[in-house]
Parts: sequence; structure tokens; C-alpha cells
Amino acid sequence: MNIALMAHDGKKELMVQFCIAYCGILARHSLCATNTTGRLITEATGLSISLYLTGAQGGVQQIGRRITYNELDLVLYFCDPTNRRHEASEQAGEISRLCDQYNVPFASNVATAEVLIQGLRRGDLDWRDIVNPKK
Repeated sequence: MNIALMAHDGKKELMVQFCIAYCGILARHSLCATNTTGRLITEATGLSISLYLTGAQGGVQQIGRRITYNELDLVLYFCDPTNRRHEASEQAGEISRLCDQYNVPFASNVATAEVLIQGLRRGDLDWRDIVNPKK
């Protein structure tokens, strides 16, 4: 499965800790991330991650395009509801909207991400292979 990892600044450390905890599951999948988040995760876990631009420089839009082209199977975007930056809220909203539109499982917090990761481990998301067959 193709998984995108993203996090607002206030949630990057939580994303790193999440990836440390679930490194064994994540390592069996293709991962991509916005630049800063991806670098932090790679440094902490050694996971191989395709990096896009930072969120503010267009990385969110790059991941959004992958959703639109049905190239992602799962998006984990840890959002900080206390973030006062309007741009960050808009970007998270756009990713969430695209995931809804294209039926891509989406988690905006660690609780939902844990449910999705456990479902991924059990094979509950294998239906994505039918929607997005490997070439």
C-alpha cells in the first residue's frame, strides 16, 4: 500500500513517535511524506520515505495530486487544532476533502491512525488493492 505521512508543526513529534511504535507495519509499505515530517521520521526510524516539498512550499498539493490520481491508499495527517495559521487549517481541510472524494482512508489524529494501522496489519484495507491495483 502507498501511505502518505504529514503533520502540522505541533504534531510532528507525535507522528515520529507513532512511526517508531508502528515501524514494523509501516516498513512493509511504500511511504511518502512532506519534507520536514519525512526527514524527522527517517532519522528516528530508518524507514525509507519518498520526500516531497515542505507543506508550505507545495508538498501538501503534491500529496493532494497523488490522492486525485488514485496513487495513495492511506493518508495519516496529524492536525493541530490549536494551530492558528489559517493556511495550515486550509491545507488539512483540502487533504481531508480529497480523501473523502476519492475514498482514501484518512486519519487526522493518533487515535484514528492507530485504528487504521491495526486494520492495515489485519488486512482490512486490502480492498484498496482492487481500487488501486499494483502495476
